[in-house]
Amino acid sequence: MSVQQAANAHQRREIELEATLSRLKLYSGLVLMTFVVMHLSNLCLALISLETAERAKPFFMAPWHNPVGLLALYGSLLAHAALSLRALYRRRTLKMPAREWFQLGLGLSFPLLIAEHVMGTRGLSMVTGMQITYAFVAQALWVETPEVGIKQAIALVVVWTHGCIGLHFWLRYRDWYPRWMPLLLSAALLVPVLSLLALASAGRETEQAGAALFPPGMDRALIFKGIFWKDRLTYAVVWAFMIAVAAVLAARFVRQRFAWRDQVEIRYGDGRSVRVPRGHSVLEASRLGGIPHYAVCGGKGRCSTCRVQVLTGLDEAPPPDQIERATLKRIHAPADVRLACQLRPERPITVVPILSAGMAGEVQVAAGREREIAVLFCDIRGFTAISDSRLPYDTVFLLNRYFALVGKAVERAGGQMDKFIGDGAMALFGIDAGKEEACRQSLRAAALILDELRDLERDIAGEIPIPLRVAIGIHAGPAIVGSMGYGSVMHVTAIGDTVNIASRLETAAKDLDAAVVVSETVATLSGIDLDRFETREIDIRGSARALAVRVMPQGASLSLETGETALPA
Repeated sequence: MSVQQAANAHQRREIELEATLSRLKLYSGLVLMTFVVMHLSNLCLALISLETAERAKPFFMAPWHNPVGLLALYGSLLAHAALSLRALYRRRTLKMPAREWFQLGLGLSFPLLIAEHVMGTRGLSMVTGMQITYAFVAQALWVETPEVGIKQAIALVVVWTHGCIGLHFWLRYRDWYPRWMPLLLSAALLVPVLSLLALASAGRETEQAGAALFPPGMDRALIFKGIFWKDRLTYAVVWAFMIAVAAVLAARFVRQRFAWRDQVEIRYGDGRSVRVPRGHSVLEASRLGGIPHYAVCGGKGRCSTCRVQVLTGLDEAPPPDQIERATLKRIHAPADVRLACQLRPERPITVVPILSAGMAGEVQVAAGREREIAVLFCDIRGFTAISDSRLPYDTVFLLNRYFALVGKAVERAGGQMDKFIGDGAMALFGIDAGKEEACRQSLRAAALILDELRDLERDIAGEIPIPLRVAIGIHAGPAIVGSMGYGSVMHVTAIGDTVNIASRLETAAKDLDAAVVVSETVATLSGIDLDRFETREIDIRGSARALAVRVMPQGASLSLETGETALPA
C-alpha cells in the first residue's frame, strides 16, 4: 500500500468514526429527552394530586426501572457528556455566535445543576433502601430546603431548553416540521410551565399535610448515613465534571500552541486571507479572521448556509464526508461547492461564500455569480381601477395583504422574494437548489399564490369594484445573481435575459387573460405534466425567435408532485 493509499484509508476511517460518534450523540440525546419528557409528564399529574402522580409513576418509570433501561439511561448520560466534552476539545476556535455560546453554556451547566437531584433520589434510595416518593421530593425541595428547590427549578428549565434546542436543529429541515412547529412550540412552552406549577402544588400539599420528611421509626443513623453519602456523591460528581471541563480547556490550549506551528492559508474571493492551523475548517477560519460567514446550524453540517464556492485548491482538498455529501446532494450543489464547516483544507485554498452574514445579519449572496435559476413575476390586474375606488390607506392595507400572500407562498415553495414594485412582485428560485427543483418550486409558488388569492378575494368580497386577479409569468435560465445596490439598500437580486423574459411572460399573461404563462423550458425541466395546457409561441422583444410557452387559463388545475393544487378563477 502506497503512502497516499494509506493516508486515504486513514481519512476514510476518521470520516466513518466521526459519523458514528455523531449518530451516538444524537441517539443518546434522544434517549435522555425521552426520559425527561416522561418524567415531567408524570410530574405534571401532581397538579391533580400527589396521589395521582404517585399512582401513575410505575407507568412512566417502567422503561427505566429495569437493567436495560438503567443501562440505556445512564449510558446515554455518560456518552452525551463525554461526546460534548470531546466536541468542545475538537473546536478549533471558541469564537462563535452568541446563540452557540448559549447552547454550549446550557449543555455544560446542567450536569452541575442535576447532580444534587440525582444523588438526592437515586443515591439516597440506594444507601437507605427507602422508596423515594413525589411527596418526599416535594417536601424536601419546598419545605425543608427551598433554596435547593429553586436550584432544581432552574435545572428543569435548563435541561428542557437544551433538549428542545437540540431537537429543533435536528428537525428543522424535515419537510413536515414547519407544519407541526406551532404545535411543538406550544408543547415546548407548556411542559416546563406545568411542571413548575405541579412542583409548587405538590410542595403546598405536603406543607399542609405536615408529615415528617423520613418515615416514622426509620433508623436515625441510617438517615444520617444516607444524607452523608448523598452529599459526598454530589460533590464528587460536580468536581469530577468541573475538572473534566478544565482538563479539556487546558488540552485545547496546549494543542493550539503546537498547532499554530503548521499553518494553511485560506484565501477569499475579495482578496482577504486568513492563516490558520492545519485541520481548521473554512468556517473556523472565517470566525478567527473576523470575516462574516453565515452558519444556521452552528457548523454541524445540518444545513447548507455556510457553503462556499472553491475557486482554487479544490483538487487538493479532502473529499466530503458522509454528512457533507448528503447535504450537498440534497441541494443539488455543483462540484465546486463545499460546506465551509466540513471543509478542512490541507493546502492553500481560495473560496467565495455563497451566503454570508451581512452587517445587519441579513443573508447576502456573493456578487456576480452566474446561476441557473427560475424567475417569477406576479402583478395585480386592473390595479388602477381598484385603487381609484378606495381610500389611500385602504389601498395600502390591501397591497400589504397581497404582498404577504405572495411572500409566504414563495417561501413555502422554497424560493426567496427579490422585490416588490408597485403592485408587482419578483421572486427567485434555485439559488440554493438545482434548476429542475427551481422550476418545480416556481410552479408550486404560482399555484399557492392563486390558491391564497381566492381566500383573500372572499375576505374582501364587495369592497372592490372588480374581481381580484393576478397575472404570473415564469421563465428559467442563466442569470447573474448577487448582492447589488448601494449602502443600506443592498439586496439580493438577479439580472439578465432570463429576468427580462419572465417579465415579458407576465405581461403576456395579462394580454392573454391567463392566470399563468410558463415557458416551455420551465415545463420541461420541472418534470410536471403540463401537456393539457395550450402551447403557444409568443414574440419576445429583443429576441429573433419566438418563445414556446404554456398558457394556464383562469380556473385550470396544475398537477404537482404533492397532488392536485387548484388554480382558482
